[in-house]
Amino acid sequence: MSFLADFRSGTRDTAPVVLGIIPFGLVAGAAAVEAGLTGGQALGLSVIVFAGASQLAAIDLLGDGAPVAVVVGTILVINLRMVMYSASIAPHVARARRRWKALGAYLLTDQAYALSLAKFRSAETAGIGYYLGTAVPLWVCWQLCTVLGVVVGARVPPWLPLDFALPLVFLALLVPAVDDWATGMAAFLGGTLTTVAVGLPYELALPVGAVVGVLAGVVTDAALGGEPA
Repeated sequence: MSFLADFRSGTRDTAPVVLGIIPFGLVAGAAAVEAGLTGGQALGLSVIVFAGASQLAAIDLLGDGAPVAVVVGTILVINLRMVMYSASIAPHVARARRRWKALGAYLLTDQAYALSLAKFRSAETAGIGYYLGTAVPLWVCWQLCTVLGVVVGARVPPWLPLDFALPLVFLALLVPAVDDWATGMAAFLGGTLTTVAVGLPYELALPVGAVVGVLAGVVTDAALGGEPA
């Protein structure tokens, strides 16, 4: 398939996920205003960081008056999982031009990674075009919803659980990815440890759980006679 055909295919596949991003973006925009950020600062944070969990953590810290170094460090720790994502999909986009790889690195999200990896496993023709097709709509939707959240998000009734959409989005991505014992063990142990370790400082629960999940998957695969990469 051509680049444009792959891009359109990725855009179609990401449409259901985009719907789940809408309430999450509204929450991020509203939270930024409630924490004392201006509209410009909220949008700047969204464009530069472009990571929902990291943005919410940063907004919370900024609202509490934390030093900038602490905010930046927290964002980096939470986003360490992106290093593993990059290593996982790098072989599938190795032939892409450097400028497309650079754009793809900036646009990397949990959703774009999950959708692309599932496609790469099932089709040899998909590449950077498909990945960008999933990532670009997510970026556009996130920025628009952040702006909308800044403008009207604070007026949303408190009883409306917009933040509940976040775990639903990740569950929708997780379930199709669990297709054998190794991925099941990785999801179970990684998720369990992350939940138990929620109280760790510097938001370390997520990267610790991710590392343990990866190790659990590799060990399980090896024990069952697989050849983990």
